[in-house]
Amino acid sequence: MTLLIIVILTVLVALTFDVINGFHDSANSIATVVSTRVLSPKWAVVWAAFFNFIAMFVFAPHVADAIAKIVIINPADTAYLYVVQAGLIGAIVWDLLTWWWGLPVSSSHALIGGFVGAGLAHGGLWVIHWRVVLKTIGFIPIAPLVGMALGFSIMVAVFWIFRRWRPASVDFFFRRGQLFSAAAYSIGHGANDAQKTMGIIVALFVAAGYFQPGRQLSLLDWETAWIILACHLAMAVGTAFGGWRIVKTMGMKITKLKPVGGFCAETAGAITLFASTFGGIPVSTTHTITGAIVGVGSTTKFSTIKWGVARRIVWAWILTIPFAALVGAACFYAINFLDPMAP
Repeated sequence: MTLLIIVILTVLVALTFDVINGFHDSANSIATVVSTRVLSPKWAVVWAAFFNFIAMFVFAPHVADAIAKIVIINPADTAYLYVVQAGLIGAIVWDLLTWWWGLPVSSSHALIGGFVGAGLAHGGLWVIHWRVVLKTIGFIPIAPLVGMALGFSIMVAVFWIFRRWRPASVDFFFRRGQLFSAAAYSIGHGANDAQKTMGIIVALFVAAGYFQPGRQLSLLDWETAWIILACHLAMAVGTAFGGWRIVKTMGMKITKLKPVGGFCAETAGAITLFASTFGGIPVSTTHTITGAIVGVGSTTKFSTIKWGVARRIVWAWILTIPFAALVGAACFYAINFLDPMAP
């Protein structure tokens, strides 16, 4: 198989992953606004998809740079093309399985796990940039805890500020406010998640010898602008399709939300994602919004949180990186076995 064909096919696989990522994670953006009945499912996905797309004009691609450096690529070794390809397949398999099971796991961690697994299969421990990987793993517990703390704090502050308002007036006010909080969260979601696929495509082009290691993405550079545009467009398309199985889990099974709770959860999630994207940290948007929802729900009674559902979600989080890594490694070995032209 020629180098150009491999690159084209892998870019298509990467954009397919981005669509599935948006499809899988659309629940993160729309579950609260749908469950509170502020927007219908149809308008909620349109709203989220639009703000997923325009996120590319808000944040510089720092997260993409971090993802591109997870595997230390030798441009002289074209087998790294298959590392990228196998990593993407591993992530897609895990995303589709967890979508079918209705589990809101992290597409980001699936991508990182698949990429790491394929890299280990090809070059062993020494080709992995462990500082980036460990930084990401460290934020597995931090992101939901920050989201939880912010969700709890914002909800308490709102209770105090609006304590003299009538319930009907509070409900009316936050039904409008949730449009803005959902938009902000969708911008954070689109920025952090679309950049991960951008990083994978940059890694692919480095492996193919088209880019030098350390190449930066920019909307002002025509050679990289199409990558930013394509990834955000693919993410928006995926979000527009919506992952209804996970919407039910996120918006209805963890705790019952009202518009004021939805506003606080989305605001807490948006703040967390804005800060992490600005800092170039590839966090899980799923973990973040789940923590924020739990934090909001716990302001009334911890008994309102369905901890059995939450435990099931946490186990899926724990298994995501190792499982995706195993699938990524298996795919790399399979590609090398099946393709006689593989390096």
